[in-house]
Amino acid sequence: MNAYFCGQNIYKRVRKVNINIHQELIKMKLFRTTSHPFAFILPWIVIFSVFWAYPIVYSFYLSFTDYSLLSPEKAHWIGVENYSSMLNDDTFRLALKNTLIFCIGTIPVITALAILFANAIHQTSRFQAFFRSAIFLPSIISITVLSLIFVQLYSQDGYISFLARLSGIQPEPEGILLSEKTALAGIMGMDIFIGTGYFCILFLAAIKNISVELYESADIAGASSCQQFRYITLPLIRPMILFSIVIGTIKGFQIFTEMYIMTKGGPLHSTTTVIYYVYELAFRDFRMGYASAVAYILLIIMGLLAWIQIGILNKNDT
Repeated sequence: MNAYFCGQNIYKRVRKVNINIHQELIKMKLFRTTSHPFAFILPWIVIFSVFWAYPIVYSFYLSFTDYSLLSPEKAHWIGVENYSSMLNDDTFRLALKNTLIFCIGTIPVITALAILFANAIHQTSRFQAFFRSAIFLPSIISITVLSLIFVQLYSQDGYISFLARLSGIQPEPEGILLSEKTALAGIMGMDIFIGTGYFCILFLAAIKNISVELYESADIAGASSCQQFRYITLPLIRPMILFSIVIGTIKGFQIFTEMYIMTKGGPLHSTTTVIYYVYELAFRDFRMGYASAVAYILLIIMGLLAWIQIGILNKNDT
């Protein structure tokens, strides 16, 4: 009997130990399954908080102060004075005007050329890979390198001026980028050259997703290539058109490198854009408070334009 009760006690103790071990293992497993995903995204959270969230919040605060890098200890709260000052800022209005001209002059041209090139490449049976690579090449070259190349092309003795003279056109005597009449147009031409290839590949991918049966049915019905392009291709790539216009608008309002390398915003502020003006305010004049206010006004304008574009295209869909 004693041996029986002793064996029962040992069994109960072993069973209790096994249950405790099993519970601990479950807890460890739950900890691993719940903590590992957080550990993987923790570096991104830290980077986002330090380099994105904090600067965004802090710059919004600075937009209501007269903070200057030369005397940060003298900064104090001035309310909406920075925002109201923009109403009387001629340089800001000129920069906004140049930015709008740049977007209006480049986005429709880039979109139209990209669609036409994408459709032509799609209908090409031979050397399609070569044409895709060739048209996409300018998009992967450094914008700094391309800007320096176009500075030489646009110079007084550059290739563009040489071709203009051969065509009987009198170029600007000081060069395209040194004339306030042609400087912005020259940079717009370079941007069209660079951006067309990138959006062409996007449109080409959208066209390839269209069912071949639709085109075969149109052929049987006797539709011409132009009719197929108008009534099949264009309606079915409308989402990509919306995407390209919105992305192009955001990119156009953020243009900076070209102005910085090619013209420094000149001549006579004829190529000064809003982003370049923010750079001058912050790192040339050291007016961080006013520069932050201009940057937030630009953010609001970009958001409104994107919302209007999406609304117009969605309305056309219905």
